[in-house]
Amino acid sequence: MNHAEQKVEVEKTKFERIIETGKFKELMDQKKKFLVPCTVFFLLFYFALPIMTSYTKLLHQPAFGDINWAWIFAFAQFIMTWTLVTIYMKKSSKFDKLAADVTEEFVKQGESK
Repeated sequence: MNHAEQKVEVEKTKFERIIETGKFKELMDQKKKFLVPCTVFFLLFYFALPIMTSYTKLLHQPAFGDINWAWIFAFAQFIMTWTLVTIYMKKSSKFDKLAADVTEEFVKQGESK
């Protein structure tokens, strides 16, 4: 095994040790608790428009003059996307702090060498 392969092996074991830390597990748990519900909501909301317009007449009803509910629902998808992005941007700063804590703890333990 040459020097480059040995270095890859060492890096791999370092990463495996990071994964086993409590702070890393906490980070992953918090991300899952946030991302899974957001993803499910997004997918349901996103696919509701084509399903409802294809298989029901509910969104074909007029809402305001010549504008029907399908147009309002489609516009709401843009709002929903911008809202989710904004929420994620705010939440990601907490994830970044937790990730920095994981790295800092690992370095303090002298494991980075």
